[in-house]
Amino acid sequence: MKAPAQEGKPSLERAAMMLAMSETREKEYRLRQYYGEEMGLTCVVTEVGGTVSALQSTGKLTNSVIAAAINAKVIESKPESVHAVLHATVDATKGIFLETATNASLALKISVITDSKWVAVGIFGKSSVHPLTEHSRVGLGYMHL
Repeated sequence: MKAPAQEGKPSLERAAMMLAMSETREKEYRLRQYYGEEMGLTCVVTEVGGTVSALQSTGKLTNSVIAAAINAKVIESKPESVHAVLHATVDATKGIFLETATNASLALKISVITDSKWVAVGIFGKSSVHPLTEHSRVGLGYMHL
């Protein structure tokens, strides 16, 4: 079990969800700045979209998350770091893909944040089979580096 968040610092899990749920680019930018400058955390946000079957079977979602984390230097390009992000992403997708039709369309915002010991992946977005059935989905994953 990990130690509780330090006084005044949000947990990585909460920070990941807040980034993924930020409603505008400006709010996202301010959060990323705050986490980086004030809290000493490293983070990135990316977006993916497509059908459930395309995102799951092609690896598009996990590949996008890993690439974003490496490119933004949230993690190092080494097996153990990639492995941790992969597992956190897979855990986060469980909340997204649970009981979702394979032909449902998804539009997802994904955050990756680390304190260099742990990494959290937050996913928030919309899913629908038809425009009138659109609803929100959320997922969270957490793993040690």
